[in-house]
Amino acid sequence: MGKVEEFQELRPLLFSIAYRILGSVGEAEDAVQETWLRYDASATLPASTKAYLSAAVTRISIDVLRSARVRREAYVGPWFPEPLLDDPYQDPARSVELADSVSMAALLLLERLSPLERAVFVLREVFAFGFDEVAAAVGRSEAACRQLLVRARRHMRDGRPRFAADRRERQELATRFFDALANGDVGGLQHLLAADAQLVSDGGGNAPQLARTVMGAENVARVLGAAFPRMLRIGVIFEPHEVNGQPGAVFRDRDGRVLNVLALDVIDGRIRTVRGMINPDKLRHLGPVADAWAVDREVKRARRRDT
Repeated sequence: MGKVEEFQELRPLLFSIAYRILGSVGEAEDAVQETWLRYDASATLPASTKAYLSAAVTRISIDVLRSARVRREAYVGPWFPEPLLDDPYQDPARSVELADSVSMAALLLLERLSPLERAVFVLREVFAFGFDEVAAAVGRSEAACRQLLVRARRHMRDGRPRFAADRRERQELATRFFDALANGDVGGLQHLLAADAQLVSDGGGNAPQLARTVMGAENVARVLGAAFPRMLRIGVIFEPHEVNGQPGAVFRDRDGRVLNVLALDVIDGRIRTVRGMINPDKLRHLGPVADAWAVDREVKRARRRDT
């Protein structure tokens, strides 16, 4: 097998490693491309192509993350990872770890870790790399990597999301949620939400977003039940879709352009968090992006007509 074929076979794994370290589809794709350029330019063939490429994409991702963290500190409003609709890497033996690790809740927990801790945690806990491989990837001793993993586990443990194990149950709950959302059924929405539910949006200053996090099932249901029926009346449509391994939907304007991605955290049989990703810079990998400001103006006009 030639270099190109070997690389293409491993590309899904490389992207999945980079995305979990970076929380960005675009940056992960760039890291994978840079990994290919380095591999293609190498005159010698590694003993293990998988180990070599995994180490390369990890080191590149760590460097990118260090600079990205500075930008995120100046980010306007809540910061969410870029939504991932389909994880290209599948391993039946680690399906639970892979699904949990790519959720929005888990990726936001990973933001608490240093770049090295995050890389070690991803390689060891998610992809089950040996400590020798992890050490080679991050440029530290095996003993140092074990220490990094201990610290990473400690940071992650307290906030670890407890997702419903039954995928069908999650999807049925999501179906009921989006039916109630389309109908403006505030009571129905409230029944599906946890008492301490939250509604939060990421516009990054580039799109209209909530001024603050909406707290409590009653308040979240009221806000959602008022806004989304008006959006549907002006031609917005939504497509239910898994978002980062959890139930969600992609919203589009009347011309089919991506407007918003909604992701649901389902915990203990109720929806705990509703996250809206509206920042167009985080949606471009999904296709042409809508003018969220124009849609917002139409919604406000619809609201005035209703009053």
